[in-house]
Formats: sequence, structure tokens, C-alpha cells
Amino acid sequence: MPLLSIRNLGVRYGRIRGTSDVSFDVAEGEIVALIGTNGAGKSSTLKAILGMAQVAEGSITWRGESLQGRRPSEIMRLGIGFSPEGRRVFPSLTVLENLQVGGYAKGRSEVSRRLERVLAYFPRLSERARQQAGNLSGGEQQMLAIGRALMSSPALFLLDEPSLGLAPIVVERIGEILLEIQASEGLAVVVAEQNADWALRLAQRAVVLELGRSSMQGEANALMDDPRVRSAFLGI
Repeated sequence: MPLLSIRNLGVRYGRIRGTSDVSFDVAEGEIVALIGTNGAGKSSTLKAILGMAQVAEGSITWRGESLQGRRPSEIMRLGIGFSPEGRRVFPSLTVLENLQVGGYAKGRSEVSRRLERVLAYFPRLSERARQQAGNLSGGEQQMLAIGRALMSSPALFLLDEPSLGLAPIVVERIGEILLEIQASEGLAVVVAEQNADWALRLAQRAVVLELGRSSMQGEANALMDDPRVRSAFLGI
């Protein structure tokens, strides 16, 4: 049984359609990339999983049980973490306080254990633990957003455009950290990205979204070699 299963997903914002037919599975411990241009439906798909967008058609199941109708807070307690587009850290709180917010559903001892582990992944955050998050660089804020989501010990980690606005060297470092975390904790990852080259190198499998539909999917290496993907997303 897949960890997460999406079938014929249609998302609406009032009269506006975010997706019309998205289907894919996520297995335990795998990294799946959602690639597509701006407006392809990547963010809408992640928001639907989290209960933050209206599911008009189709289904989303988590370990065989429907997620539809559940509140975002309940879905996150089931084991789904989220790092949003634009990072959205709490700028007036310190790095440490932002991380503690991520573990709000855990007991105090568990928060302490997770905090130690997360800071081990991100030594830069450990050095800046007492600084206000608004004073961090863009790359440091992205690391903080990832670390905050990891504080809840998710089984599935959703990332929305983690490379957005970051220098290539910072993007590569974030990819290395994500692979380290995935290998260490065995969590599954879904990364929604316009930076298709980076996402395909990071993932085992990928789903191509076009105009709200999943038009192609398969092994990431195979899609990277597909002429249609190379032309449309890799500029080759």
C-alpha cells in the first residue's frame, strides 16, 4: 500500500480551478519531484494534501484512509510536514523559537530531542539560534523552514519551491541536506519545483504537471532523458 495516494485530483478556489486531473503515489522513504511551470498545479496539489485547498474531485488517501474533510492541524499530526513556498518563517521570533513552534504537538522531552537532531543537520542555525529569523539570509531562512517542519517528526515531508530565490550554491547545499535527512530518517519527500534539473537529480521518481494535469510520470532519470522534458523544462 502506498504511503500517499492521489487519484484524479481536482482543486478549486471558488470558480478558479487549481488542478483538474492529478494522480500519483508516494511510497515509504522515496523522494518524488513534482515539476512544472508556474501555474501548473504544484502548490495546489500540496495544499490539497494538507487540507488547505478545496478538493472538488478525486481522492487523497494516507495509509489507506481518506484525508478529505480533515483540518490541516489534524493532517500534520498524522505525520505530514510542510515547508511552504517563500519560507514564511516568523521574522520577529528567534531561530530557536521558530523551531520550537514546529514541535508544538510534541511533548517537551520530544521537542528537546528533535531540536538537538535538527540543529545537527543545520549547524548554521545552531550558530544563529538566538537571532531573529527576519535577520537571516534567504538560504538560512529556507533551512529554518525545513528544520521547523522536521520538528514534528514527519513520515512525509512536502516542500513547495525550496530553491526559489536562492543562489545555485545554496540550492545544491539544501539538496545535500535533504538527501542526508531522508537517508537518516527514512521519510518520504515530495518536492514541488520549477527548477526541474535540480529536482530530477534529487528525486527517485517524478511527476510532470501541465495545466493542472499529471501529463507524465516515472523514474526521474528516465524523465530527465525524455526529449519532451529536456525541451520543455531543461532548456535542451
